Amino acid sequence: MYGALCCLCWEPTEAVAFFAGVADLDATDPDSHELEDGVRLASGLRLEQFARAGSGDAFCFVGEGGEERLVVYVSLDGEAGPVARGLPELVRLSLVAPWWRDAPGRTDVALQAVADEYREDVPDFDRRRDRAARALGLDPAGLPSAAAVLARLVELARGPVAAECLVVGYDGAPLDPLFSRAAPRP
Repeated sequence: MYGALCCLCWEPTEAVAFFAGVADLDATDPDSHELEDGVRLASGLRLEQFARAGSGDAFCFVGEGGEERLVVYVSLDGEAGPVARGLPELVRLSLVAPWWRDAPGRTDVALQAVADEYREDVPDFDRRRDRAARALGLDPAGLPSAAAVLARLVELARGPVAAECLVVGYDGAPLDPLFSRAAPRP
């Protein structure tokens, strides 16, 4: 999936429409993506915003390099944490469970209710997801399950990369983790 960010940013494809509209991951106007002054990584590594959600929340790369870098999500609600190891993993997460931001602290029943509600709001979700996946050269049948991508979120949030992805707010205090405890399976 070389150049996945290019597909999300510039090409007028089903992928751009899906990610900006359905998955709430907008990378179409990179110049408008700027973190609040003082928001940084405690480790001192570079934090580079490359996309945003409609709410203004930020998707950021960690450190130097390309699309293979860790991706951190920084919420305006004071939460932050790693969500993917590289852009391809973020793309799969967004294709499979675009409602993932509603997952922290939810029970199995509540997570299923969130997923069901999301599908009610986007009744053609499967068709739109599949078209976006194909536009990126991915086989929709090969996408991971929602349970797998949520388990990966928890693994990143509680694993060794979480320390290097600790985000500090403008006031110098660490932001709350996205997943402070193991998230249940949907």
